[in-house]
Amino acid sequence: MIRPFRVAALPIVMPIALLLLSATPSVAAVCTPHVLAPGGAVLFDAEATRARDSVIAMQRSGIHVPVPRDPGGGATHEQHRRNYRALYEAGELYRLTKDRCYVQFIRDMLVAYADLYPRLGPHPARANQQYGRLFWQNLNDAVWLVNAVQGYAAVRDAIAPADRRHIDEDLFRNYARFMTVESVATFDRIHNHATWATAGVGMTGYLLGDADLVEQALLGSRKDGSAGFLRQLDELFSPDGYYAEGPYYQRYALQPFVVFAEAIARHDPSRRIFARRDGVLLKAIRNAIQLTYAGRLFPFNDAMPDKSLNTEELYQAVAIGYAQSHDPALLSIAERQGRVAFSAAGREVARDVAAGRARPFAFTSLLLRDGARGDLGAVAVLRDGDDARGMALVAKNTSQGMGHGHFDKLNWLLYDQGAALVTDYGAARFLNIEAKDGGRYLPENETWAKQSIAHNVLVVDGRSHFDGDADRAEQSAPTQLHFAASDRFSVSIGRMVNAYPGLTMTRTLALVSVPGLERPVAVDLLRANAEAAHRYDLPLHFNGHITRVGGPLDSKVVARPVLGETHGYQHIWVDAEGALPREQAYLTWMTGDHFATWRWLPQPGARVILAESGANDPRFNLRREPLLLQRIDGARDTLFAGVLESHGHYDSETELTRATDSQIRAIESASAPGLDALLIETLQGARVAVAVAYDGGADTLHAITLAGQQLEWRGPAARIVLAEKRP
Repeated sequence: MIRPFRVAALPIVMPIALLLLSATPSVAAVCTPHVLAPGGAVLFDAEATRARDSVIAMQRSGIHVPVPRDPGGGATHEQHRRNYRALYEAGELYRLTKDRCYVQFIRDMLVAYADLYPRLGPHPARANQQYGRLFWQNLNDAVWLVNAVQGYAAVRDAIAPADRRHIDEDLFRNYARFMTVESVATFDRIHNHATWATAGVGMTGYLLGDADLVEQALLGSRKDGSAGFLRQLDELFSPDGYYAEGPYYQRYALQPFVVFAEAIARHDPSRRIFARRDGVLLKAIRNAIQLTYAGRLFPFNDAMPDKSLNTEELYQAVAIGYAQSHDPALLSIAERQGRVAFSAAGREVARDVAAGRARPFAFTSLLLRDGARGDLGAVAVLRDGDDARGMALVAKNTSQGMGHGHFDKLNWLLYDQGAALVTDYGAARFLNIEAKDGGRYLPENETWAKQSIAHNVLVVDGRSHFDGDADRAEQSAPTQLHFAASDRFSVSIGRMVNAYPGLTMTRTLALVSVPGLERPVAVDLLRANAEAAHRYDLPLHFNGHITRVGGPLDSKVVARPVLGETHGYQHIWVDAEGALPREQAYLTWMTGDHFATWRWLPQPGARVILAESGANDPRFNLRREPLLLQRIDGARDTLFAGVLESHGHYDSETELTRATDSQIRAIESASAPGLDALLIETLQGARVAVAVAYDGGADTLHAITLAGQQLEWRGPAARIVLAEKRP
């Protein structure tokens, strides 16, 4: 066991002897690897076995509570992460088995922490975030507290009074003081870091019987409601349960939200916390699941593209959400995850899964408003088919998303056949990889990943939206003009007016069924209206290997130029460029076992650039990903029109291919004041138009002439079939 130190705070550069002392684990009694009685809940039994084996392995290696030293991914960082997980698991194992060996394990580890914690100062690897003591940033300290206090709560009454006082005062009360006083700027934020902090402090307050700590957690350090957990619940979620920072951080923040809410419901049921704001927490759980494709979260804003439903945060959210709602669709998500939370709620989920009570979770087209009052734009999800192999188009017409937001107004993504076709880079970060700045956000997150050119959005005069100023970006949000979903036509229309002075962008994105085509096509109509002439760049970031370019381009085979110098352009290698006539303006690529073709209508004087990310990256921090860029110089009012077709199949076993080329013969557009239309004509002669009106109500009649035919429709958008096939 670590003995108390006499110094007031550990210095940033630790003496060698102190480091050696802190690295020496103390001997721990090892619990008998008893056979856990099957509970008729296979998923939970597997969690219990996994937790038992993990805790026993830690007991055998000895309790190790090192002096903090390393950033994310480093030895001390990872040890403290293992410790908080072990504390949580040992607590649940004690609840399950009543084996006092787990009490002793938690007692010994927490006494070691109680001996160490009062002597700690700011973490030596702290960076630009609010520092922690056990970890390089305060957020990780808060995560430790949320987990550790739950483990302690399970055994506290079984610990000797003297040890309990030592742990209560020198560790948990001291820890809560660090969060609420020394880290008050973080504690009182409206942000996911503060959610973890208030949850940890609030549960500590409930455990210690400290009403003042609970009140600070709920209402902020000043206890006036200007901050705190309740304010976060009211401000960070829209009325539809969309989280301001995006799906990745919605997933991350859900754990402290639901775990603390469960504690509030248990200790103070009169608050009806799960009913607050029309049950916004339960909406947030369901919609975090909706914001996925093939089990992976849509990766916009700061996000890791590989983050999926299989995370501890969502195991906890599904379990607690089910305990509160008994929605059988959540059981099917647990089946899909193949995991449950190691908790009483997780055990209930597992039992009901085993009893056959699960029902399919309905992944649907939906519109989720953004902003606490639902007035800061929206994210629209258009689906055709299931979430595993069907098509999904995401229109991101949301607010900035605070510090984790990107400059990507009216961005879009597209998925089909289990893979992303039109992509979002997400964040430039290697989470918990010590060699990559300790897992922190890399400099390229600012210089590339957040910049407009790294997204599928209009870039004007080579500068990011709001000139890359996040404070300005927070002041404006898109307007969701229209959303509708049906079997053959689903559409979203969004508008942005302040991303550039004197310029309005309006974007229509739709999934459109075309007779004779096996899958819907994605239609993109992006209208720019400006007071002055500009250079317009419209990138399309895609996932796959190019198989066909519509016409000849000037390939840069000798020297590979860089596209620009700032606002992300400095990170783009130019591979080929040129001008393509309308009939040759298409690009086909292969993604996995299928193909996709992007076909667009080039404007007079337009050029196309094929490029790749990764330039000016001496530390190899960026992924190499392809993009196609349309460029127009000296333009004012302009319509960018394009269609993406997913088609064909490649069988690697039989080496057979089918429909490797586009089945669309041509596209054509027409415009009139307040109106745009696009015609799609297939090789088989089918002709389908998409018509859009930016003004008027649902019953307003509109008309436009397209390809010699008069089109009429009512409302903001319509699919009009002109011919099923060639006569």
